[in-house]
Amino acid sequence: MKPVIAFVLLCSLLVVSSTAEQFDFFYLVQQWPGSFCDTRQGCCFPETGKPAADFGIHGLWPNYAKCHSRSSYDDLTRAALGDVDVVFFLSRRRGKKKCWPEYCDDGNTLSPWEIRDLVASMETSWPTLSCKSSRSFEFWSYEWKKHGTCSNLGQHDYFARALALKAAHNLTAILAAAGIVPSATATYSMTGVSDAIAKGTGFTANLECNRDADGESQLFQVYQCVNRDGTQLIDCPLQMPTKCRGDRVKLPLF
Repeated sequence: MKPVIAFVLLCSLLVVSSTAEQFDFFYLVQQWPGSFCDTRQGCCFPETGKPAADFGIHGLWPNYAKCHSRSSYDDLTRAALGDVDVVFFLSRRRGKKKCWPEYCDDGNTLSPWEIRDLVASMETSWPTLSCKSSRSFEFWSYEWKKHGTCSNLGQHDYFARALALKAAHNLTAILAAAGIVPSATATYSMTGVSDAIAKGTGFTANLECNRDADGESQLFQVYQCVNRDGTQLIDCPLQMPTKCRGDRVKLPLF
């Protein structure tokens, strides 16, 4: 088979495989702004000003319950192209695993018109803290391009469902009800944080820590698991590394 024809066929096969690929659940990832900012790298506020002292959405990420090997790609292309062409096209892919889908449709860029009625809520609940750009729309566009295009949802539904889930389960209020509030000095047990979220939402979540400028662990992100429709929390089907030091974490003031 000629290399050009083989390449075209390979691309078409991978597109079909990508669009037909099914993920298992979403991660709704929310970050504590104080922990984002209280690091050596620091943060920058969006053009709309300093966000509220509340968990903010990082993203709604399709995920697999178990990482996939690249063998499915190898088998698919080997059948069509033959072993020689597979070695040429897939040599750099062999041995890698795929734990989530991403960048499923690079041509599907986020349209401001599609989310025009959500912008006010998104500026409050999904603000950027990156110093790369003060425009939250660029943050949303990146999240849509990398994760949203793999969600099987339209642009409006993708963002609206993340916002609805955040509103239905207010992590800041849930933790405050358990006595876990932002503080410059207090520390809290990871077990206490985890139990408070499970009690307040009805479902287990995964927690992620980062380190402040002094190297101390602080609660950074909460990974809540969501069904494939993006409408309902579920218990997380797998555990993830916490990057925490010990069982005590801070929730820094913001």
